Amino acid sequence: MARRGSSFGFMGRFGRSEDLRSLDGALRACDLHPALVPEGVKLALVNLLKDRHGDNDPPLQSYAAAAALFAYCALGAGAFAQANGDTAVDDAMRRVDAALAHGGGLDADIVLLAHHARMIQPEVVERHGIEVGGG
Repeated sequence: MARRGSSFGFMGRFGRSEDLRSLDGALRACDLHPALVPEGVKLALVNLLKDRHGDNDPPLQSYAAAAALFAYCALGAGAFAQANGDTAVDDAMRRVDAALAHGGGLDADIVLLAHHARMIQPEVVERHGIEVGGG
């Protein structure tokens, strides 16, 4: 399957790539406005999805799942629940716990990205006992 356009377009002349538009829509659906997420963080998130799917384009539902986990980290449980419901919070919490227990994978990378981008809520860090080794 052919890749969607590059993440940048060409010097912004052709607009945002389909990948970034898909991610922006998924973030909005989780009540995290895309303007609050730096472009570099969104590009990194798109690249994590592309790495996970190899030569194939990430399916649209993968953007929704990634955005939901990232939004949970960025908004915290309370704000995320208000916008997405208790079931979505329970799912996000389960995913963070599983990612930390497993120590790798896409969900762990998303949590790590949120942490390194300084977009993770302190209550999420505390609730899940997230520790990132310094370098």
